Amino acid sequence: MRFRRGARLDPGQVLDRRGMGGGGGLAVGGGGLGLIGVVAFLLFNYLSGGGLGALDNLDGRGSQGQPLSQCRSGEQANQQEDCAVLADINSIQKFWSGELRVYTEAQTVFFTGSTQTGCGYATSDVGPFYCPADRHVYIDLGFFDELQSRFGAEGGPFAEAYVLAHEYGHHVQDLVGTLTNTNQEGATGRSVRTELQADCYAGVWAAHAEQTGYIVGLTQTDIRQALDAAAAVGDDRIQARTRGQVDPETWTHGSSAQRQHWFMVGYKTGKPSACDTFHATL
Repeated sequence: MRFRRGARLDPGQVLDRRGMGGGGGLAVGGGGLGLIGVVAFLLFNYLSGGGLGALDNLDGRGSQGQPLSQCRSGEQANQQEDCAVLADINSIQKFWSGELRVYTEAQTVFFTGSTQTGCGYATSDVGPFYCPADRHVYIDLGFFDELQSRFGAEGGPFAEAYVLAHEYGHHVQDLVGTLTNTNQEGATGRSVRTELQADCYAGVWAAHAEQTGYIVGLTQTDIRQALDAAAAVGDDRIQARTRGQVDPETWTHGSSAQRQHWFMVGYKTGKPSACDTFHATL
């Protein structure tokens, strides 16, 4: 996969807070929860209507950040990681803008270490996540290195694109009303079904990625990178690595096999309507 050299990037879709720090508040992350548990806490606690508890709300600093103005072309995206991430985001949002009448663009926030969000104060331990309170995607780009070093993924450009497309899948869910109270764990619980639908939406975008005008030369190697990344962050694989045992009753995102399966459902059909994980047999 490469980016079309003449593609014009929209730097306004990313706010760059790297190096700014996030201020005070409760440093979520760690504490035995692990990446998946922390993301679930941030997202699902907000959606459950229980409030943010000890988490700080935005205090005005959340709007800070600068557009990624140094990234203007697809040629730059082929040379710089942050520009490549921007190009992925531009492609993902162009697809969904044409697919859904209700689609509104969501900004991605780059940060390092920690940052304030509409869902509370978050550290890099959270990993990439979507916050429905402010409709932003948050990511410390160091996660892509951790995807390989910590989670054992192969990595690669389309592994990174998959991660972003998954988070924007949550934005789509938010807009169409399926990102509701998801605080139900278990291999067939609503939390897992919500995450698998986001994986499926990522696959739908992948099926149309070249048509958006940003990406060229998509290959099966790229799709394999996405599938490998999906497997690396499966609940079962993370639990086996960190706990030495697997407990499906505590799953929040789905197994490696489930995540790969639903990405491929989206990719093979290219249709969001095929992603009804809430009524499917998992």
